[in-house]
Amino acid sequence: MKRAIPVLVLSVAGLIPLWRYEPSTGTTSTTEAASTPSVSSSTSSSGSTTFTGTTVTTEKGDVQVQVTYDGDKITAVKMLKQPNHPQTTAAVPKLIAETLTAQSADIDTVSGATLTSDGYKESLQAAIDAKGA
Repeated sequence: MKRAIPVLVLSVAGLIPLWRYEPSTGTTSTTEAASTPSVSSSTSSSGSTTFTGTTVTTEKGDVQVQVTYDGDKITAVKMLKQPNHPQTTAAVPKLIAETLTAQSADIDTVSGATLTSDGYKESLQAAIDAKGA
C-alpha cells in the first residue's frame, strides 16, 4: 500500500503533458514548402513604403510577411499569415527582431520552428526583392 499512492501520483503526473498536448492545426499534408506568387507594395503619407511577400505554404500552415521601409531601412516587419502553433508564436518575435537587426533575410532559423522560419525567410526575401523591382 505504501507504494501504491506514489505510483498513482506519478502516473497521473506523467499523463498531464499528454492531456495538454495540442497538435498542429496546419491544413496541408506535404513536407515540401510551396509558394503562391503574390507580391504587392504600397506607400503611406509618412514616406514609408510597405511590401508584401509571397504566401508560403508549409506543413504547419501558411506564412506571409509584410515589410515596411523608411528609405532603405527596414523599420517594421508584420506577419500577415502564420500557423496557429505554439512554436510559431514563440518564434515570430525572434525572427522579426533578427530581421530588423540584420536588415536582410539572412537570419538564423529559430530552433523548434524550422518550417515556419524557412517560410518566413522565403516570404521576407520576396518582399525585399519586390522593393528592388
